[in-house]
Amino acid sequence: MRFVRVKTEKQQAALMQHTSRQLLIDQRTAVANSLRGQLAEFGVIEKQGIENLADLVRRLDEDDSDIAHIPETALAVMKILADQLRAVEANLAMLDEQIEAWRQSSASAQALKTIPGVGTLISAALAAYVPDPSAFSSGRDFAAWLGLVPRQNSSGGKDRLGRITKQGNPYLRRLLVLGATASLRWLNKRTDPLAMWTRQLLQRRPARLVTVALANKLARIAWAIMTTGELYRREALSVVA
Repeated sequence: MRFVRVKTEKQQAALMQHTSRQLLIDQRTAVANSLRGQLAEFGVIEKQGIENLADLVRRLDEDDSDIAHIPETALAVMKILADQLRAVEANLAMLDEQIEAWRQSSASAQALKTIPGVGTLISAALAAYVPDPSAFSSGRDFAAWLGLVPRQNSSGGKDRLGRITKQGNPYLRRLLVLGATASLRWLNKRTDPLAMWTRQLLQRRPARLVTVALANKLARIAWAIMTTGELYRREALSVVA
């Protein structure tokens, strides 16, 4: 049985930044999907993706010609949703600034940011959610806590590995997988041992599986850095048990 250490008020406040940020992202997605659906009802199709929201809101603000045929009552509702999107974006920007300020004040988060594929948000989240890395006996133990290890189905002396367990903290697991996905995009521009290990794995396994394996590797490296307090060394990839 693993016991959870009682968090301080400052640690709990740092966690609230991340949980509130995720709530706002979910709200932004819901409002954006509703707005796109309402426009589609009148034959106006907007591209998917958060990056296209700004143009969508602009057209509503400026009463663009391609939405002139939409009734005023419908446009009034859509403009309310556009205002909601603006408010959510402003609050997200404020939370991102607060998370960055907290990361700069945390020695652990600063060390974690040296890992390729681990940015401001991931490093701050790991440092906030894992204040005591010594609670885990190894990097694999930490990765298992995040649900990033294969499920074992062993019988008759035969080991069968299935999909990852997906047990533990879903927020950290999702961030690490997203970080690994972003890391693959810049793989050709990197020459560090972690990039070489990833390229070799891509030659034998599909990209999606490699992404999860890289997220597992990032979790193990993060545990080692949080435990030792050292920075990530690009010239030599440490083997984490």
